[in-house]
Amino acid sequence: MTQILQQTRDAPSRLRAYAAGRLVATRQRARDYRSRTTDGAIAMHALVFASVVATFLLFLAGSEWTVLPVIAFVATFAVGWSRYQAEAAKALTFLTTVATVSILSLIIAFLLVRSEPIVRHMGLDVLTRIEQPLWTSNQGGVYALTPMMAGTAVTTVIATLVAAPIGIAGAVFVSEIAPRRVREVVKPGIELMAGIPSITYGFIGLTIVNQYFYVEFGTPTIGTYFAAGLMIGIMALPTVVTVSEDALNAVPESVKSGALAMGSTKWQTTKSVTIPAGLSGVSAGVLLGVGRALGETMAATVMLTHTKGFPSPVFDVFSNYGETLTTVIAFEGGNASGIHMSALFAGGVVLFVTVMLLSVTSQYVEWRMYQKLGGER
Repeated sequence: MTQILQQTRDAPSRLRAYAAGRLVATRQRARDYRSRTTDGAIAMHALVFASVVATFLLFLAGSEWTVLPVIAFVATFAVGWSRYQAEAAKALTFLTTVATVSILSLIIAFLLVRSEPIVRHMGLDVLTRIEQPLWTSNQGGVYALTPMMAGTAVTTVIATLVAAPIGIAGAVFVSEIAPRRVREVVKPGIELMAGIPSITYGFIGLTIVNQYFYVEFGTPTIGTYFAAGLMIGIMALPTVVTVSEDALNAVPESVKSGALAMGSTKWQTTKSVTIPAGLSGVSAGVLLGVGRALGETMAATVMLTHTKGFPSPVFDVFSNYGETLTTVIAFEGGNASGIHMSALFAGGVVLFVTVMLLSVTSQYVEWRMYQKLGGER
């Protein structure tokens, strides 16, 4: 009897010891599994990045064996995804980030290297020259980007004057005024406009808009900055409307409800509360639309006359001159060489820097909007 009582008293201790032993064994097995998983994941990462580096180097060298590291990358990643999915996802996302930054850096470096000959040949005159000749291969080659920069500025301003007010008005209508059924039809239609190829807009501009101004208003040439800017502004509308509408929808509903509770009408709330609160996001949408207008190529290439020079006065949007930075690159890039090609690359540098500044500015004003509205950004 005493022995039974003693065993009963000792049972909890034995159970605790057994549980502790099982816990130690389980932890050890977990450590062993993590160790094996870590070793396999490290090996997978090493093989993936080694195959990517080998692919890049062989591609630069123009080797016929470039396909081999590509196959190794695909095979390694497939095996890694089946065994170490979380680690494979981390590797893939990190690799895509590095690839994006690397590609952007290579593009910048390539543009700068290829534009260096024209800068060495002409200096800052390539960006500031206004006297004739402005663009000729004679006399050692003179290639000034100033008339194309002026043409780009003129068409961008016209496009902005078209896209900004109409786009903001469209965003206010879709976000605040339109009934739900109308919004469900209008919004997809606006987004569909963004998917129409730019060459289609350019062809419409060439056959309808250019002809209309030439016949009805007697413009000196069939292609003008005004017609091109008008068509580019229409192309930028979906960007302005979409981003601006998202900004207006981001205004907290409590802010709008508070204004309505104070006795404001719906239009007064929209005009005095919603639009001012979302103004930073609306500005970001306009800037993105300006960036679209600034970089537009095909529509302007089809519609303009490709005559280099300064209108007199410079704001004459119906003059017989017509050329922008994008159009001169698209129109002459196929036949250019030497200093001429370097001048076109310099035009690309100007466009890249300008669009980058616009993008950074739009991101900043969008960040300011979220800060103002108490967002997480």
